[in-house]
Amino acid sequence: MEASAQTTHQVTSALALRCITRSLRLFCFLLFFLIAYNGIAQQQKDSSQSMANHRNIIRYNLSGALLVGFDKYIVLGYERVLSPKKSISVNFGLASLPKFVNIETDSFNLQRKGDRSGYNFSVDYRIYLARENKYPAPRGFYIGPYFSYNHFTSTHYWQYKNSTANKEIGSNSNFNINTIGFELGYQLLIGKRLTLDFVMVGPGFGFYNYKVSFVDNLDAARKQQILDGLEQWLTQKFPGMDIVLENEGFNTNGVLSKVAIGYRYMMQIGYNF
Repeated sequence: MEASAQTTHQVTSALALRCITRSLRLFCFLLFFLIAYNGIAQQQKDSSQSMANHRNIIRYNLSGALLVGFDKYIVLGYERVLSPKKSISVNFGLASLPKFVNIETDSFNLQRKGDRSGYNFSVDYRIYLARENKYPAPRGFYIGPYFSYNHFTSTHYWQYKNSTANKEIGSNSNFNINTIGFELGYQLLIGKRLTLDFVMVGPGFGFYNYKVSFVDNLDAARKQQILDGLEQWLTQKFPGMDIVLENEGFNTNGVLSKVAIGYRYMMQIGYNF
C-alpha cells in the first residue's frame, strides 16, 4: 500500500508541477504583453486627467494567508496602470486547501496528517471610477471583470474505528476551480508607497471539479462513507462549499462536477512604485 501511495503522490506532484510551469509561462507572456502595451500607452496624453507618478504595484495576498496559513498560501500580485482610469492586475503563487480537521463517519476517522498543496492564478481588468475618485488610478474605487483559477491536491489518511490492526486507508484528491466574474473594490494609498487593496464584492460563475481516488480497493459502501467525510471537511473549512454541495455531492466514481455561483474577496498589501 505504501509503494502504491508513493507512486500516486509522485504522479500527482508531476502533474501539479506541469500545471505550474504552464501557468508561469502564461504569467510571463501576460507580463510581457502588459509592458509592451503600456509602452505604447505612455506616448498618448490624456487631456482631462494626468497619469499617476507611480504606475506599478507589487502586492501580497494577506487574506488568503490568514485563512489557510502563511506557509501554505503565498500569492503575489502585480498591477500596472494603463491610463488614468484603467489598470490590469495579475496574481500567482502557491495555495492550498485549509488545514485538516478531525472528521468521523460510521466506520472511519480522518487523521490530522497528510499533505496539501496547490497554486492560484488570477487576472483582473480594473476601471477606476472617475466620478467617485479624487485621484487617478491606482487609487480609489474600481470595478471590472476577473478570472481566477485554483488547483488543489491533498492526501488524507482514514483509520478504521475499533480496528485492532490499526489499518489506514489513503485517499488522494484533485480539486480545480475556474471562476469568471465581476468585482467591486477599493485601493487605499497610505503615505506615498504603501497600498491596501480590498476586493469587497466579486460575484461570478464557478466551475468546480473535484476527484477522489483511493489507494486501497474498497467496496462502494466504504467509499461512500469516506466521501461523506470529505464533504464534511469541505463544508466546514472551505468558505462557500456548503452552497456548492447543497443538494449534490460526489457521484459513485468519487467525482464532483458542478457549475455554481462563485465569489471573490481579498485583502492585499502592496508597494507602489
